Amino acid sequence: MKSAYELAMERLGGSKAGPRLTADQKARLAELDSVYKAKLAQEDLACRDEVARLLAGGDAEAAAERQTTYREQKRRLEAELEEKKDRVRAE
Repeated sequence: MKSAYELAMERLGGSKAGPRLTADQKARLAELDSVYKAKLAQEDLACRDEVARLLAGGDAEAAAERQTTYREQKRRLEAELEEKKDRVRAE
């Protein structure tokens, strides 16, 4: 008996959802997620603290620059994570 997922994929003309991952690959992907989640949280907290300090000091321009730097850093970390995950999936 086919699952609902398999039936839906047949209707869409697709087969299975990509290559199967090994247990090692799954563990490495989970580890990458964990490491980068921590890095992003650390960067977020640092940004919030610094922006609050800058705003308390009356420097709104520097606070806006710090927020821009944070967004760039976040995008870089997310791209780095996806690149590493793609390498693990390709193995």
